[in-house]
Amino acid sequence: MTAAAVPLSRRTVLADALVGQRTLAKDALLVLAGITVVAALAQAEIPMWPVPITGQTLGVMLVAAALGFRRGVAALVGYMALGLAGAPIFAGFTGSIATIGKPSFGFIIGFIATAAVVGALAERRWDRRPVLAIALFGLASLIPFAFGIPYMAMVLATLGTPVSLGGALAVGFLPFIVGGLVKWAIAAAALPLAWKGVRALDRSAG
Repeated sequence: MTAAAVPLSRRTVLADALVGQRTLAKDALLVLAGITVVAALAQAEIPMWPVPITGQTLGVMLVAAALGFRRGVAALVGYMALGLAGAPIFAGFTGSIATIGKPSFGFIIGFIATAAVVGALAERRWDRRPVLAIALFGLASLIPFAFGIPYMAMVLATLGTPVSLGGALAVGFLPFIVGGLVKWAIAAAALPLAWKGVRALDRSAG
């Protein structure tokens, strides 16, 4: 069964609209593709202390919205697991179990939670309409900080450089605002546009 043969209303996320009927093999390839996208955008990096600015959050949002809840979470769990196993897919082409001890690791944990929220809401079609997409990806932009900032503060304290709440926000949130707004805007524009393209293809095929 082709993608065009499946009614648009039944194609819950963008990947289903593009690849058609789901199979285990297709799901595995999509998860692998999701890992690859996040790993590639992790290398778009501005080095900073204690946490670098990267394109990972954008990758997480796009991958989770395109793949949905289960495949999106699987992609981000796979990304974390492969990186901890030594694959050089974290920022700066790094990867090892020692990453757990870095101040930035909490953000990677947060990416899994972000993928869960984005994937679940994408399955409820929040990524198809501009207003809902703005709300979806605005929320998604904040979730990694809920995990990353406390983890960063804990690691810094362990390393002997404790920071106050204000200090944690100063180094773990404020430098990311501009980039976060840009990534939010890209994701909120890209997904409704992609769905618009799918609907146009459906009309032309019909």
